[in-house]
This record gives sequence, structure tokens and C-alpha cells, in this order.
Amino acid sequence: MDTLPKYRPELVVKKLRYYARYIVVCLLLNKMDQVKVLVKELSEEIEDYTQRFNTEDQLEWNLVLQEVAAFVEADPVVVLNNENTVVIISNRLQEGGMPSLEQGMVVGQLTLADALIIGNCNNQVKFSELTIDMFRILQALEREPVNLATTTSKHGTLEPSEKPAKRENPHKYLLYKPTFSQLFTFLSASFKELPVNSVLLVYLSATGVFPTGCLDYEGPYDFGGVLTNTNRDVVNGETVQKRNHAQKEMHCLHPGDLFPFTRKPLFVIVDSANSTAYKNFTNLFGQPLVCLLSPTVYPKSMQDQSQRGSLFTLFLYCPLLAFLSVCGLSSLRQGLWEKADEFLCKVFRDIGQMITRSLAIDQAFLQFYGDEFLRLLLIRFVFCSATLRMHRLFQDSRSFPESYPQLPKQDTVESSFLRKHVLELAAMLDVQRLFWDRALDVNY
Repeated sequence: MDTLPKYRPELVVKKLRYYARYIVVCLLLNKMDQVKVLVKELSEEIEDYTQRFNTEDQLEWNLVLQEVAAFVEADPVVVLNNENTVVIISNRLQEGGMPSLEQGMVVGQLTLADALIIGNCNNQVKFSELTIDMFRILQALEREPVNLATTTSKHGTLEPSEKPAKRENPHKYLLYKPTFSQLFTFLSASFKELPVNSVLLVYLSATGVFPTGCLDYEGPYDFGGVLTNTNRDVVNGETVQKRNHAQKEMHCLHPGDLFPFTRKPLFVIVDSANSTAYKNFTNLFGQPLVCLLSPTVYPKSMQDQSQRGSLFTLFLYCPLLAFLSVCGLSSLRQGLWEKADEFLCKVFRDIGQMITRSLAIDQAFLQFYGDEFLRLLLIRFVFCSATLRMHRLFQDSRSFPESYPQLPKQDTVESSFLRKHVLELAAMLDVQRLFWDRALDVNY
């Protein structure tokens, strides 16, 4: 009998758990190359474990492997170099990677301090307690670390004066399928500790809860909201309806539940089939408040991809990836990607000017525009809205993102200047046939 310690099943399980935790850490750090290596090693370890020991947790470990493999392969488009190798693209905030504030721009001095990232979607790709949408918005709220070892002067030596100032990332709470009590507890704690002139961001990626019965709406608890966990595995499907028409759904985050937290600057993103429930806000306390709301209906071809993450969140995470996905492209050469990405940088500068120069825009947008993360999210939201409005598959008005307060459409999402940019990007990628062109389409 083999008595070596390494062949004891409980020690092997510890090793497998270590691999799983290490993969989660690498995912959070966006070390995707390392993740792929670890997945391969984990697969070999699990195969060896299941062959050596006849254990009851064999299916469980195979499920872990399937989850992480699906997570790594969730991106709908791959970028290929000349050797046909997949290029890992970072979508974190990079120095100089966003439109800067022009001289004379009047914007707020608020800073994003805390972010609550909530994931409660059924049947979405996940690993551990991290859904793909949670992962993507997490990356969108991270700065790309600066490698000081490669920061050199023109003469090839590191200059002390060139050392970049350390910029803080917002503090994040990741909540996977929280109960209402858990969600409210974290909201309250974050609200309590929020510094002066700081912003709390709440991201909700969750199944929609819709009102039933009487349509005589009276307030912020009559529109439904998004699902919170019931602590019982009884919820299936995308639409959850309350059983007693005379009462409100308990296991739901209603718009009214967020009202107490509008005493401080609040930035809300809702990605749900009932996101529009959150456009019925009332700004009771006069603090900056913005809600970015996903489409509630997608074309059939897009619905089929929902398991790999929401298109709306994909636009907020990586607009070019989302643009390629909505155009049905599954791969792109690195050279063309870089060309399109450079063009998008120009588009984003123009969108930034549209936002700050509009005379009709609500001041709340300008209050948040001073923060780099929120600025990028606002710009990507406008680009997403313009793209979907022009796409031939998106004909239902419910397929367009909305916001509270509403954006002045003619100055932003329906600007002729922005439409021209979308068509130019489509032409660069040879997909212009998928978009309405007012100059050519009489039915637009």
C-alpha cells in the first residue's frame, strides 16, 4: 500500500482548493495568461485525483473546472496577432487612456470612493462567487498598475521626477446573490464611511422583479426592482412576480430602498430586465444622483448570448469588444483592433465635449464628470446608446439604454456628429450594412 502523504485524498483536496483560490486571485488581478496555465494544471490534478481515488466529490470538482473554463472563454471576441495567438487585452483605466479635462471645463470635484458590485443573475457564467458581469465592472473600476521598472527617461534611466503619483482605486464590495438584509447592511456601512466630496457607486446585475395586479402606480415601491436572495432555492427564470397582489415583493431592491442613500452623491448602474424601474427616482435631497439603465429587451440573437454576460455591461467594460460583438464578429486582427481602438479614443474625446458643452444637460452629469472612472462610464454609456439606436437589429425602443436624469438626446446619443463616428467605425470594420444611415435610408 502506498503510504506517501501526497497520496492522501484530504491533502490532494487541499491542493485543489489552493488552485481554485489562486485562480480567483489571478482573475481579480486580470492575470489571464496565468489563469490559463493554472486551469490546465488544475485539470490535470483533478484527472489524477479522480482516477486515484473513488470519491463522492468527483462531479463537484469537474463542475469547478467547467465553470472556470467557461469564465475564461466568456469574451465574445478574440484579438489575434500575426501568429494567430490570442492577445490578452487589459480594460483597466490607463494613464492617458481617457479624455482629459479641457481648460475651462466646469465640472464637479467629486471622487469615486466606494463601489458595491452586486450579481444575482440566473444562469450567467460565474466562478466561485464572481459572475462575468461582476468581473467586468470590477475591471472597469481598476487602474492599470504602473510598472516603474519600465518607466525611463529619454536617456534610458529612471528619473525620480517621473515617478507617477499613486492614484487610489475605489474600495469595492463584491456581493454575490445577497439577501436584502446583507445588501442593505453593506450599503449602510459604505454610506456611513463615505468621505466628504466622495461618491458611492451601486452596480446591480440581477434578475428583474416586476409588479403585478393594479397598475395605479403611486410611488417608488410600485415599479418592482431587482431580485435579492431569498435564502431558499425556489426562484427560477428571469421574471419573478410577487404572490400576494396586495403587498410589495419582499425579496427585491426597490428604487425606494435607495432613497435614504441619496443624501450623499450616488451613482447607480442597473443591468436588468426591469432596469427602467429605477428611472422613477425623485432627488429628494438635492445631491448629485445619476442612474444608468440597461435595455430591458434585446434582439433574439443577443438573448442567446446572455449566459456569457450582458451586452450593456460589456459596453461599459470594453466598448470596442461590445461593438464587435453586436456586429457578429468573433475575432479581429491585432493591427485592426489597435486602429479601431485609436479611433475610439478620438470618438470619446468628442463625446466628452458633447457632455460638457451641452446647455441642456442636467448638472448631475457634470458633477460626476470630474472623476476619471465615472467620466469613462458616462462616455461609454453615450457610445453604447448611440450604437444601439443606429443598429438595424435594435428596433424596439426598450432595446435602448435609458438614464435618470434623461440625457438631452440631440446633444448626445442622437447627435449627427456621433452618428457619423459610429458609421466611420462600422466602415473601418466592414460592417456598415448593419447600421442605419440617414443619408441613405429613407425609413430611418
